Order: sequence, then structure tokens, then C-alpha cells
Amino acid sequence: MLFIGSGFCHRLSIAAVDTDDEKDEDMRNHQHEPVIGDRSVLGRRAVLTAMGAVPVLAVTASVFHAPDAEAAAANVNPSSPRQTIRGFGGMAHAAWIGDLTAAQRDMAFGTGEGRLGFSLLRIPVGESQSAWSRDLATAKRAVELGATVFASPWNPPASMIETFTRGSQTNAKRLKYSAYGAYAQHLNDFTTYMRNNGVNLYGISVQNEPDYATDWTWWTSAEIVRFLRENAGAISTRIIAPESFQYVKSMSDPILNDATALANVDIIGAHLYGTSYANFPYPLFKQKGAGKELWMTEVYYPNSSDSGDLWPQALDVGEHIHHAMVDAEFQTYVWWTIRRSYGPMREDGQISKRGAMMAHFARFVRPGYARIDATANPTANVFVSAYRGGNTVVIVAVNKNTSPVTQQFTLANTTASGSVANWLTDASRTVAPQSGLNMTNGSLTATLPARSAMTFVTSISSTPPTSPSVPVSPSPSPSTSPNGGAGPRVTYTMSTWNSGFTATISITNTGTSTINGWTLAFALPSGQSITSGWNATFSPSSGQVSARNVSYNGTLAPGATIEIGFQATHTGNPAEPTAFTLNGIPCTVA
Repeated sequence: MLFIGSGFCHRLSIAAVDTDDEKDEDMRNHQHEPVIGDRSVLGRRAVLTAMGAVPVLAVTASVFHAPDAEAAAANVNPSSPRQTIRGFGGMAHAAWIGDLTAAQRDMAFGTGEGRLGFSLLRIPVGESQSAWSRDLATAKRAVELGATVFASPWNPPASMIETFTRGSQTNAKRLKYSAYGAYAQHLNDFTTYMRNNGVNLYGISVQNEPDYATDWTWWTSAEIVRFLRENAGAISTRIIAPESFQYVKSMSDPILNDATALANVDIIGAHLYGTSYANFPYPLFKQKGAGKELWMTEVYYPNSSDSGDLWPQALDVGEHIHHAMVDAEFQTYVWWTIRRSYGPMREDGQISKRGAMMAHFARFVRPGYARIDATANPTANVFVSAYRGGNTVVIVAVNKNTSPVTQQFTLANTTASGSVANWLTDASRTVAPQSGLNMTNGSLTATLPARSAMTFVTSISSTPPTSPSVPVSPSPSPSTSPNGGAGPRVTYTMSTWNSGFTATISITNTGTSTINGWTLAFALPSGQSITSGWNATFSPSSGQVSARNVSYNGTLAPGATIEIGFQATHTGNPAEPTAFTLNGIPCTVA
């Protein structure tokens, strides 16, 4: 029997994907039973009921009654920002699953047609320094392609662990309190190793799934709070905690309620195995998490027993991402492993249907974009979310109905008209580019085919968001340039800290002709090195840098502005570039 309830199949899949003695380590670590508190695995149905999961007898495709031909309008407000998106991605774990090949790395992190467009990579922190190089090649290539890398440990070094009895588990593992300082140094050493090898980690976790640790190291919420209070401040990158396996709020509430612990954590991380949609919102984080980020750092959905190409089941992934962005307001969505039979990339290195659902978000909603208000459910079984980066608006719509839906999208505070690029996945097509649609006076009407996902990308001209927490800047005011305004205009904005910074670059086409394909060139000051970027491909990472357009923003109409950006390190020199050229034409720096 396969139990599911809001996707609760993470640790309960009895029908395993791999039958060759279950030799794959990821299956070994993802199919054992959960222990809730000190209860044993007996009474599986009672355990599921206690966690709010509803057991059913089989996984079946959802079938809905045909809706009306036309749905209510989905209203999108580009001037109403919500959370800043950090990206979409997956896990690489060479020791358990084998490393990605060079072609698979490009498939995962490339943004062109037929690629996943991932902008996040999660890697493990090996217990021994001898294991730290295993995932380095994939991490370096991900960074080269503009992705952000973060890391999670499963176990501390063996010398730091002690065993204890936890319920029926007599060999449970935990970090010795006397080793807390040494463990912080271990995490910092890993951070330094990756940085010295060209990968500047965005953050590092205290522990992967501390509340589901039969095969790794247990932590209580009190132990995590103590480590954050006393030791996390010594680690030279952002700190992620607690990464509960099921977004168990009793693991993260104590962090939010302890001012000192909260000061030493940067990202509240969570996994969504079996988490019901009703438990996605987090009011306490909204109340106390100001200045912190909220990341979903691991999941597979709805199970690990079916092919990632099973259709229309893969649409469930699209709906799951929708709720993660809209209801939970997560800033990231990270799949368990990138290449897997049930994952976004098949074992042959091609995108699966589940991967297509991720690509509908990942390729087009880039780091630094903000989710914006939109009618989330304009008609039954249609799910809409929207995002903005500069003057680019991205709308993702998932139609789980068995009939097409005619859907109108109205963009508030804009009378923009023009072409709307769009991509479609259904039973026979996979993130396939479609003929351009037209938006008139801020209104777009499109047919969403039966059982499909679509992404729409358009440019607008309107008042930008005013929230200072969202990195979407207004177009710079017109200014007189030395060349009479003939060249493009660039605005460069930095946010610096002791060893790094982020830079946002606005590029405005001040001419009368459309720019089709662009390259922005500039010289980074000495000691600065780019570690990740968004909305452009940056190469090389230092010195004379070229930022080239990606698939969705290569066209720059007269008067239009786009935003690109990057994160970088510096060695004490946070100066700004002094000159820019766009396609060889000198730019005015505003």
C-alpha cells in the first residue's frame, strides 16, 4: 500500500524506484518510517493521522469536471510586491547518486530552450575534508552559469558525535555539546574551502532534517537554538536552520522567539514532505522574521515511486510550486536530487514532465524578481502566480482541468500593449515556445489548454514597486549625457558588506530602435569577483566582464528598461565600475 496525504510519500514509498537491492543511497535514506517525538514506527496510520496526512489506497490522476469556457479575470498588480525570489533548483550528491556530467550541468543550469534554468544548487557538507571535492565540479559550473550554491550537512565528523537512546533507537546520534565550537569551525572550514575553489556559498545549514534523523544526526530545537546563540556567529556565510523534514513549526518557532538565536540565523529553511497546504503559511515568521529569508530547501512531490514523465500527474508539481510561492511565500523551491527517475532530469539527462513544471518557473522567474499580487485561483483548478523584475512581468498559469480555459489577465496600473512571449507544457509538448500573443491596454486573453502549464513573459511601463525590500528599482530619471543621449543609460547600485556585495544594473534603451540581443561590458575594480548572477550570463568573473542577455530578455524596446544583477566578493575595494558599453556603444551612467 502506498500512503499519500498532501504528497506524504517522502519516507513511505513501499514500491521503490530501484529494485537492484536498493543500492542507491538516496533511496536508503528516503524510505524509512518517520518517528514522531519518541514514538516508534508502529501504528503507521495513526502517525500519519497525527501529522494531518490522509491515507488513500492509490496514486491516481486528478480528473475534474469541465469548467465554463471563460474564467473570471486574473488580476495582476505589478505595483504590489511580495517576497523576493532567490531561485529554483535541486540537490547534487555525487557520493550517493553520482555526479552530473558536463552536459547535464549545462542542462540543469542553462537558461536556453530545452533546459531547466535552475538558479540554485544544494550540495552536501562531507563529514571528512577528503570528501569536499566530490561536488566541486558541478558547483563551479553552476556558478559559471549564474546559479547560487548553498550546502547542508547530514553528520558532523565522527569524532564530534555521541550516541544515545531515543525511543526505540538505541544508537541515535547527536553532536556532543563539547564539540559545538569545533563543529562551527568544521562548517566554516567547508565554507572557506569552497570559496578558495571558486564557489562562494550563499549559506550553510546547521543540519539537514534534524527531526528525521534515524540515519543521521538528531538535534532538538533547544540544541539548535543553543548552537545559533553560542557558535553560529563564527561562521563566515549566511546560516540556514532548521530544515525540518515536514516544516514542523515547533522546530523553527523557538528560533524566531529567541532574539539572540534569530540574530545569528539568516534563512529559515524547511522541507515539505507531507506538509498539507493548510500548514504552508507561517504567521510567526511574518511577525518576527523581518530581515530574514524563508527558503524551501528540499522536496520531491508527489512521490518517488512514479516516473517523472507520468502525465497529468506532473501537473501536481506545478500546483505544489504555486502554493509554495503564493501560500507559504517561500523564496526558493529546491528538488531533492536533480537527476532521478522521479525528478526534474531523467537518467538520460533530458527534462522530465516534472522538470518542465519547474522550468516554467525557473527559466523565467530569475533571482531578484519579486512575486507580485495576482488572483491565485481565478476559476476551479486554475492556479496563477505572477512575478516582476524591472519592467518584465512573468505569469505562470497551471490548468488542471480536463477542458481548455479561456483566461483573461489584467495588469493594474499599466496601459502597456505589445507582444507576449509564452511557453506551454501539456501531454505532447514540454516548455514549448508558442506564437506570440498580444496584450492591449494591460489586458491579455489566452487559452490554457486542458491539463497544461503556461508561462507568459511581457514588458510593461508603469510605476514600479515602492517597497524597499524588493530589489526592483525604478527606471532612472532622464539625464543629459555627454554624447547627447545617443547611448544607452545604465544605473549601477551596490549593497556591500565586509567581504562581498550585490550589484543591480538597470539598462535603458534611450534610442529609437529596438535592440535585439545585447552584451553589456564593464571592468570590475581590482579584487572583485562575481560568484553568481541573474537575468544575464556573466563572463569572466573578474576583470573585463561581459554580461549577455538570456533567452527571455534579449529584446529591449525603445524606452524600455531591464534589470540584471550579480553577487560578488571583494578584498577591501568596494568601488564601482566607471564605464559601460552596450553592444560596443558607450553608455551614460546615471
